Amino acid sequence: MAFSIKSKKSGKTYYLHSKDVKLAGNRKQTIFYFAGVAAKNAINAIPAGYETMENKRTGLPMLRKKKK
Repeated sequence: MAFSIKSKKSGKTYYLHSKDVKLAGNRKQTIFYFAGVAAKNAINAIPAGYETMENKRTGLPMLRKKKK
């Protein structure tokens, strides 16, 4: 089951996904994003050291590093 979060502003449910991308210089990086539909890239839990938050203006969920 994919990790999901419900927007407080819109009431929509969003699912967390991850994807490995290739940057300039052949460097690889994993990106995390929320989507309205759970696809094959959906992940089951928030990565260690991260937390979710909601954009106050748009109501979209975001992932950020935990504050110390």
